[in-house]
Amino acid sequence: MHLETLKVFCDVVETRSFSIAASQNYVTQSAVSQQIRMLEEKYGRQLLERTRGNVQLTPAGEILYQTSKEIVQRYQDVEAQLQAVANVVAGTVRVATVHTIGLYELSVQLKGFLKAYPQVQLMLGYARSTAIYEDALKGNVDLGVVAYPSRRPGITVLPFREDRLVVVCPPHHPLAKHKQVSIKKLAGEPLVGFERDIPTRKETDRVLRRHGLEARYVMELDNAEIMKRVVEIGLGVAILPEAAVRPEVRGGTLVALHVSDEVFLRPLGIIHRTGKHFSPAAEKFIECLRNG
Repeated sequence: MHLETLKVFCDVVETRSFSIAASQNYVTQSAVSQQIRMLEEKYGRQLLERTRGNVQLTPAGEILYQTSKEIVQRYQDVEAQLQAVANVVAGTVRVATVHTIGLYELSVQLKGFLKAYPQVQLMLGYARSTAIYEDALKGNVDLGVVAYPSRRPGITVLPFREDRLVVVCPPHHPLAKHKQVSIKKLAGEPLVGFERDIPTRKETDRVLRRHGLEARYVMELDNAEIMKRVVEIGLGVAILPEAAVRPEVRGGTLVALHVSDEVFLRPLGIIHRTGKHFSPAAEKFIECLRNG
């Protein structure tokens, strides 16, 4: 049995999608279907239940998936070790991050890395923080870059950098005439915030509570781009990473205010599965991020 077939099977299970698995492995969707069919014929068992818009494992599929995942991870570790011995900076580096980091904090490093190492294929995906930790543990990604990194069993955290959180409002807002603002000035203000399970929102709420404020959220979203548009039309103010609002501040559609009575910094971290063997390409990518 080809290792590639087991990897394709694992990718279908983890993405719950034949088309995404096909894209990840640079084959057609029909080729993915053929490989899954071949596995089912080999073992004489249905491995996947295909329903509209979803893919579920059968009991037989669960057994094959658990074993196949271990085989694929072991092979990837061996491949990384062999590349390290040969000091070959090539291959694929799989990275997952959240939008506010990937779009605004990594763009310069990504361009520099790809220019320096053109033989490396960088696969950058976006997900919520909880999914990034799970993908790192499962070996679905080599690295994750998250805000407010937390130490968890099986996860190693490498400090990366800090970014500043700022209060964001439209130019016509009364706060906009100031260069900085006290947290207490947000009392009673309608807030546009991240959804409650997002680490930046959790920390924001902790800071507000510490200053005796009860937040009044008028909208909760999972996307900083949408939050900016909502603030621009005057529905509320938001607390966002400073880098995320620089284009709008330069364009005059938003005003960013530093907080005067709080060190409002957001730590970022690089996470990976503890004990993971990195290829030279992954090592160079980590080096590029931390030194960039």
